[in-house]
Amino acid sequence: MGELAGEALLFLGYLALLTLFVLFVAPVLALGQALRFAGTLLPAYARLVHSVLRRLDPQYQTRPLPLPEEEDQPAHRNYWFGPAQRDLRLIGEHGFRLYRQRAVDAFRAVNDRIEQSPARQRPFSVPVGLALHVGLLAGLAVGGAALLLLQLGQGALAGLAQTGARATAGVLRGLDLAALRLRGLQDGVLCPHCFERVPLPEHECAEPECRRRHSRLLPGRYGILRRRCACGQRLPTTLLGGRYRLPGYCTHAHCSRQLSTETGRLAEFALPLIGGRAAGKTLLMAAVLAQLQRPGPGGRTRGRFADQETEERYRLLREVLEISGHPRATPREIRRAHSVLLDHDSPPRLLHLFDTAGERFGNRADTDVLRYARAARTFLFVLDPLAVSTFTAGLHPSQRAQLDLGLASDMPPQQVFDQAVEAIRAMAVPLRRCRLAVAISKTDLLAPALGWRTDWARQQDSAVAAAWLEQELGQGNLVRAMRLTFGEVRFFFTAARLAEGGRAEDAGVHESVAPLVDWCLAGRQRRRLRAPARRASGPGTGPKVAFPGAQPLEEEPMSL
Repeated sequence: MGELAGEALLFLGYLALLTLFVLFVAPVLALGQALRFAGTLLPAYARLVHSVLRRLDPQYQTRPLPLPEEEDQPAHRNYWFGPAQRDLRLIGEHGFRLYRQRAVDAFRAVNDRIEQSPARQRPFSVPVGLALHVGLLAGLAVGGAALLLLQLGQGALAGLAQTGARATAGVLRGLDLAALRLRGLQDGVLCPHCFERVPLPEHECAEPECRRRHSRLLPGRYGILRRRCACGQRLPTTLLGGRYRLPGYCTHAHCSRQLSTETGRLAEFALPLIGGRAAGKTLLMAAVLAQLQRPGPGGRTRGRFADQETEERYRLLREVLEISGHPRATPREIRRAHSVLLDHDSPPRLLHLFDTAGERFGNRADTDVLRYARAARTFLFVLDPLAVSTFTAGLHPSQRAQLDLGLASDMPPQQVFDQAVEAIRAMAVPLRRCRLAVAISKTDLLAPALGWRTDWARQQDSAVAAAWLEQELGQGNLVRAMRLTFGEVRFFFTAARLAEGGRAEDAGVHESVAPLVDWCLAGRQRRRLRAPARRASGPGTGPKVAFPGAQPLEEEPMSL
């Protein structure tokens, strides 16, 4: 009986202690266990994020990054255009695994403590274990909620960053387009080989050992300000950032050749030369190039060659100028343009000079390939006076003896002009908004035969040159057709040769070339000045103007 009473008292004492434990000790143990679990879970999660984002530990790289070989472009994706989502998935997957593993380890540790305690301590270890289990459950809830909030916050920040990156890329692309519009290149740059517009050239990697080509080097998926090539080289994605410094290539399948240096940095100016075979186009173009190489007042040349091919071809033409020779006929196949960077013009421009074989102007089928005319708003027509048979037939025998008529073009200027205009109109070129410079070639050969004096100051007088064409050369219909077709026309006497005693390497070209170049590159004038209209239609009629080399008139001859 006494033993039973003792056990009852012992049981009541245990219940009292258990009640005190539940009321006062168990909450403290549970709270401590919850804080301990959460306090170890959150730093472990922070280390996980650091390992995924910064250290790039291989154990966490369970999802592959997009490889350049698998992309549309040979480049690494920008972080906010793919890799960021991948990292968020990695953090979510490994964060859940971390959470689950930490929970399993914590419960196992409590269970092991209870199971390993002596049997006589079980009445005390079991309540303690239960309190710790309750604390773990609370810690799991708190820690899980904290991890969920952290991941939601990371996702929101990543979403904002991605939105900002896309918005920034869009703004930069808009600025890039605005810069192109200011240069008149909104429709693309002109390929000097195939004469087609290239909306955005392919750009070659700046790394000499790489040479990968990027077809759309713009702010976007593969870089905002810079794109990282597959080789690791960083490439500018905007025009203002220096994209034009990279070698550019035509994107048309039938071409794919390299464009001029710094394509896209400067506004482009296309200047086609039109004229018959042996009219003097190539020599005149050489003289124009030499004039652009002439040092200015500050010792700087007006232009520099935009590519090595232009420079090499100019060297050959320069030798012809130096010996006052005649170049070989321009090959019939369409050759690339001669490109010159006019850095010191206002505004700076990239000049493309197009010289095409004269026989291509003989029939419509050949002129259809002159696609570069679509990009031109100024044209240079080279008119050979010796090609006008009525003019040469009317010369005195002594005058004809001084002329090498074998140098004359065999294509009448009227025919060349009509065929060229027909082809250009078929390309929807607004000729009434275009300008035409008419270069009367070979006047250095005509001057001694016709008795012209060597005062070339008057050669800038367009009215005198036009009147000479009408009254002496019998080309009144041609002159009127030019004025009716083009919005602005100017006539020049030209001599495509060096100045007396000059060398082409010193750019000492004949003084008649400079006014022609200046007018062609000046752009369309706001007000167009035209010579007075003449009612007469035939040569030699209308108001008489004294010309050098004409038959003696009653008035004193006008010197050129």
